[in-house]
Formats: sequence, structure tokens, C-alpha cells
Amino acid sequence: MPPSPLDTAMKSVSTAANHSLLWFAIAALLASRRGASRKAAARGLLAIAGASGTANALLKPVLPRRRPAAAELPAYQTIDNPPTSSSFPSGHAASAAAFATAVALESPRLGLVMAPLAASVAYSRVHVGVHWGSDVLAGAAVGTGVALATRRWWPVRSTDEARARPLDTVPELPRGEGLVIVSNQRSGDQEYDPANELETALPKAVVLRADPDRDLDEQLDAAVAEREDWVRAIGVAGGDGTVAAAAAVAGRRRLPLVVVPAGTLNHFARDVGIYDMQEAVDATGAGEAVAVDLGLIDVLPDAGADPDGEQIERLRCFINTASLGSYPDLVRLREKWQPRWGKWPAFAAALVVVLHRAEPVEIRIDGRWTSVWFLFVGNGPYHPRGAVPAWRPSLDSGLLDVRWLRADVRFSRLRAIAALLLGALGHSRVYHQREVAELEVELTVPGMLATDGEVVEEAGRYRFRVAKDAIPVYRRHEDRWTGRDRPFVG
Repeated sequence: MPPSPLDTAMKSVSTAANHSLLWFAIAALLASRRGASRKAAARGLLAIAGASGTANALLKPVLPRRRPAAAELPAYQTIDNPPTSSSFPSGHAASAAAFATAVALESPRLGLVMAPLAASVAYSRVHVGVHWGSDVLAGAAVGTGVALATRRWWPVRSTDEARARPLDTVPELPRGEGLVIVSNQRSGDQEYDPANELETALPKAVVLRADPDRDLDEQLDAAVAEREDWVRAIGVAGGDGTVAAAAAVAGRRRLPLVVVPAGTLNHFARDVGIYDMQEAVDATGAGEAVAVDLGLIDVLPDAGADPDGEQIERLRCFINTASLGSYPDLVRLREKWQPRWGKWPAFAAALVVVLHRAEPVEIRIDGRWTSVWFLFVGNGPYHPRGAVPAWRPSLDSGLLDVRWLRADVRFSRLRAIAALLLGALGHSRVYHQREVAELEVELTVPGMLATDGEVVEEAGRYRFRVAKDAIPVYRRHEDRWTGRDRPFVG
């Protein structure tokens, strides 16, 4: 081939991709933004690690192949210090395809940007004379396969919103008329108080600022009682713990709920499909909502208590999850590390740390005593089954997702970690999962109960169930696409 600017470009691209430095630099740029971009970077690095290891450490030694005679090419087309290892397959092509495919799984639009660059890196290895075309094709196949395989350990969520039954019976709240909404400025960013914006966006609503010296549900309940005939909906601006308190009031008073995400992670708001204040305002103005289950926990008296006494000592509510044992510590560490590493890597690291420190908990479940590291109860079935619970595909199933990790099996911690790394947790003897409408649990020693990430109770017996009536939560019905593959599903 005669000399051209393509030679310089191909040599530069090929050299930049040495040791995946090009992809590491792009990953660092993607990780600087939260959301799909950061998850794409984390999945891309995970895919590169698998693809590079497979191509360079496994296949090259097993399938040795002589490289092309690069010395016969003109100097303007070759690179300095060409590699001398086995030619088959191309490690550069494997890493390029792995990164581009992994990014595309999380963000198709970013994947379209990565694809031409990945193809350029792959072709450059043939252009500079260090690989045969078949080396590049095989390497690209390896990289693509490894990237797709990451879904076994780290499932891809195609949409953030969960399915829910649409409701047309909720009242319209023009400019917030008939709405009592509480704002918790202690949720999320401590420097940000959403109350002022709420008053501007919903001028006819009653906006309460959460009193730190008073239970939020008590404060909200009292405000609703004062305006009994006027109130048509209850609202909340805060994180999941704050939303759970407001949901309890909404459930008791049979009123619809307005959710404004103002916490750190806002799991519940994301599941419902509300990403900012404006979406909540639009839904209230349109009078559209979906049915969402409310999880209930009956705190029961000890088994030896007077049978004629009160059968339920206290009632707790949860909107996402409840747990016993070491699971709250696991969630706390995962949420701490998740913004930097992504959900699955953060969960895996947190699981190793927590299991190393954890103490077994003796519980009776299904009438049988067993020792567990933790018990997880989800308000609705979580996906994927037989793996790390990641998200809810539905908000109104009427079922609880119950999972526990046994501690009475020999080497249970090592077996759990190995199963997680192999993507086979659902087939391990130490892992159990079922979906039920109600579950009663008894502990030999009173244990700490955590709901929606906050420790709320210590008792010896709990009954988990789903409220008979779902709560209407405001959300627009129409299907629309905004952001990264985010359809509103009615």
C-alpha cells in the first residue's frame, strides 16, 4: 500500500491500545458521570479483564501461531518493537470488542460511539502487520462473548421503571391543590432543601418541613388530620426511609401518594418512574397513578407470651426491603461503594467483607430452626432469581421475595462467595429463595430489623406480609422515551 495519513492513524491507534490504556482512559472519562455512563465504564473494565485473560493467558499458549512477517512491510506502516508472542487470537481486538460491547449493554448510544473506535483498533493490528485477519476476528469474537457473559453475574436492566397497574381514580391536583407534602432536608444533600422548590412548583399545596425532633409520620398524620376535608393526597420529598414513613400514613388514610426523589439513591422513586420534581408535578396535574404494594411487618409478642394478650405489638411498613442478620451492613457497604464501582462489583466486595465479620443468626422459618447469615425480604419479587437481588420488574404482585444464606452448612461462606463468582448462587446449597404472600420468623435471640436501609426494631418474632390494598402512587401513564432507554410502562 502506498504511504498515506491512514498509516499514521493506524499506528497511533494500535499503540494507544497497548495494555488497554486507551480503554482505561475512556473508562475514566465515562466514570466521571453518574448513571448509565458510570455503569458502562465499570462493565467495560470487567469485560476487558475477562477478555484479556482469556485471549492472552489461556488461548495464546494453547494455540500458538507465527505472526506475519512485519519486517517485509515498509517502515511507514510498521510499529516499533512489534510483539513476538503467539499471533492467535488478537488481544487488542478482544479487549476492544469487549469494552465496546459492554458499554453498549449499558448505553446503546455510547456503544455506537465506541464501535468505530473498537473496529479501528482491531483493523490496525492487521494494517501494521502484527496479526492475521483471522486473529482479529477470533479476538473480537472472544471479547464480544466475554462482554455478553457478564450479564450472568451483573444483569442488565433495560428499563428503570417497574411494571404497575395504572389507576385512573386518583384526583387531579392542579398546582398542588389538596396535597399535603412533607420535605425532609436531611435526606440526600445536606445543603439542599427541596421545600422552597416545592412551594414554587406546587403553590397551592401545604408544604411541611420535617421536624428533626418529631417522628415524620406523626408530623404528617397530624397535618392531614387538621385538614381532613381538604386533603386529597399525601406527598413526600426525601429518600427511601422518608418515603416509607409517608407511605404508612397514606396506607392508613387510604390516600394516594406523591413521591419527589430527594435522597441519595432513591430506589423506590426510580422503580416507580419518578426521576425529578417536574415528573411528580406533571403526574399530579394529570391525575394519573399506578398501584404499588406496601409491605407490612407485624412485631409479634414472644412465643411464651400470654395468648390472650395483644397479638400484634407494633406495625412497621416497608416499600423496598426488610432484613435480619448482617444484610443491613451488606447494603450499607454496597451503597457506599456502588457509585465508584457499580452495583455488582460493590455487592461482591461487600459480601466478602460482611461474611468475614458476620455472626450467624438462629431463626425459625417454615416451622424449622436454622442458622443463617442473613434473611432478605423484598416487597415484591426481585430480579434476577437465584442471584443478587437487583431490581423489581413489578410493583403490584402481592408477593414477598424471601432469600436467606445458610450458616449451618460446612464452609458456607466460602461456598457462597465461590458460587457468586461463578454466577451459580441459585444452585448453591447455602442459598434459598421463595416467593410467598406471608412469612413468620422467630429468633432465639431478639434480632435487629432493618427496613429500607434503616435499623428500626429489635424483637424476637416478626410476621412479614403485603397490605391488602395497594397504594396509588402518582405516575404518568403514557409511554415515552427519555434518557437512556427509560420508557414509562403503564
